[in-house]
Amino acid sequence: MTAPRQRRSRLSTTAVALVGAGALLAGCTSNTPETAAEGGGAEAASPNDEAGETVRIGFSAPAADHGWMAGISQAAQAEAERYEDVELTIAEGTNDVSTQISQVETFINEGVDAIVLLPFDGAALTPVALQAMEAGIPVINVDREFNSPFAARATVLGDNYGMGVSAGTYICSQLGDQPDAVVAEIAGIDSLPLTQDRSRGFADALAECGLNVDNRVAAEFTVESGEEAAANLLQAAPQIDALWNHDDDQGVGVLAAINNAGRDEFLMVGGAGSANAMREIQGGQSVLEATVIYPHTQAADGIALGRLIAQGKSMSDLVSQAVPQRIVLNAPVVTAENVDQYIDAAFES
Repeated sequence: MTAPRQRRSRLSTTAVALVGAGALLAGCTSNTPETAAEGGGAEAASPNDEAGETVRIGFSAPAADHGWMAGISQAAQAEAERYEDVELTIAEGTNDVSTQISQVETFINEGVDAIVLLPFDGAALTPVALQAMEAGIPVINVDREFNSPFAARATVLGDNYGMGVSAGTYICSQLGDQPDAVVAEIAGIDSLPLTQDRSRGFADALAECGLNVDNRVAAEFTVESGEEAAANLLQAAPQIDALWNHDDDQGVGVLAAINNAGRDEFLMVGGAGSANAMREIQGGQSVLEATVIYPHTQAADGIALGRLIAQGKSMSDLVSQAVPQRIVLNAPVVTAENVDQYIDAAFES
C-alpha cells in the first residue's frame, strides 16, 4: 500500500521519551492508491487524505526501554507528522499503571478527539478507557488488549499466535524431512498471554511436519536475560538443529551466548524484526537465518485510525463505511531472499 502525501503536523509533546532511530514504516491504513499515468507513475491522494478539521489525539505507551517499544513511539509520532490536521500530544512513556491512568484522565479532561493507548497492563487500563469512551472520546487500543469490548472503538494488534506459526512453518520448510531434528525455543516472559500465544502457534506449526519442541527456556525480553537463558539452554542441549527466539532484543544476548559457546550447528529464527537482526541475516555469517516480524507500526496505524474516526471517515481501500473494530497485522518471515524489502523500515534494538 502506498503512503499518503507528506504533510507537516502540529505536534505538542508532554515530556516525550523516545529512544533509538531508524526509518519508519507508514501505517497500513494509508488511503493513497498508486496510479500509473502515461509516461510514468503518479500518486493520487484519496479524499480521506485531504486536510479536514484538526484532530487532537492523545498517545500513551509504556516506557521506551526496549527497541520495539521505542520504535512504536517513534512510528506514532512520524505518522502524526504526515498530516497537517493532526495535533498529537505524547505522554511520557511509563511502566507505572497509576501514572498511565492519570495520563489518560488528563486527555479526557482536555477533551481530545481521540486517544491511542498501548497499555502497560490491558486489564488495569480498561476502566479509564471505558471512562474515555463514555465521555465520547474514541479509544484506539494497541497491542495489549483491554478486557472489555466496550473500552475501545478500534483495536490494532500484532499476531502473536501467527508469529509462532510463521517461525514453526519456516523451520518445517528447512527440517521437515528430518523427523528426529531437535528443535529448541527461547520464549519471552512466560506469564504473558502474548508469550503463551507465540509458543502455542510454534508448537502447532511444528506438529504439521512431525516436529516438536525438545528444549525450551524463557527469558524476559532483555539482552541480559536472553544471554543467560541461551547459555543455560546450550548447556542442557548438546545438539540442536533449529532454535526459535521470540524477541530480537533479547536475541542480542542469545547470539552472544551462542558465539561464546562456539555453537553453529543449528539455524536460528528471531522474532519482532529488528534492524540488527536483519543485518545479521544480510551478512550470511550468523546462525540467524530469519526473523518473524511483529509490527512496531501498530500505534502508527492507531494514529491513522484515530484521525479517520474523529473525522467521520472510513478506510477508502475498503467497501465498508466505517473503520473496522479489530485489525490484526501480518507476521511475515524475513530471510536473506527478502530482507531488502524490510530492513529500511525496521526498528533498532
